Amino acid sequence: MKSIVTEYKEICFFCGRPAEGEHHLIFGTAGRELSEKDGLKVPTCNNCHNMGEGNVKIHGNVMAEKLSKMLGQALWERNWILKDAVHDPEKKDEKGVQELESRIARKEFRSRYGKSYL
Repeated sequence: MKSIVTEYKEICFFCGRPAEGEHHLIFGTAGRELSEKDGLKVPTCNNCHNMGEGNVKIHGNVMAEKLSKMLGQALWERNWILKDAVHDPEKKDEKGVQELESRIARKEFRSRYGKSYL
């Protein structure tokens, strides 16, 4: 599936160098497979993904891994809400409806991924 994060698949999402692979924003047991299906992935160079030293790389950097999952969830929820708004464009102008959709999107994410990162 296409990434819902960026259309620039040839540029590392983190440093701007040429991308050599991709990073699934939500990873782990079932997270990687779902991320693939949901388009929650970004292009990365090997250095930023898992071959750089210390805190340069995402994997092995606890805070970067947490932020990756938070970004993935936020984008998934936004995408879920926007898909719903396309079916009923009037909803996007109602603040109460938007708040309700945000709560529903969070619940749907938890149901799909087994937990919430936000």
